[in-house]
Amino acid sequence: MAAGVKASELREHSDEELVTKLREAKAELFNLRVQAATGQLDNNRRLQVIRREIARIYTIMRERELGLSTAPTEVTAS
Repeated sequence: MAAGVKASELREHSDEELVTKLREAKAELFNLRVQAATGQLDNNRRLQVIRREIARIYTIMRERELGLSTAPTEVTAS
């Protein structure tokens, strides 16, 4: 069963980590599309899961841009 990342888990990441996850998801989506075009794709559901994960990341990034939510802050013990 293909399971995506939950929005609550993504909200725990910093902005830089979200950008990294977005790049990875887009690269995976590209690879899945190539596999689908060549007939090598085994799990068609994975395409939908990755597209939704990308949309979740964009949504969280936009929420932070609009000030609706904030990135987690690092707590350092001194």
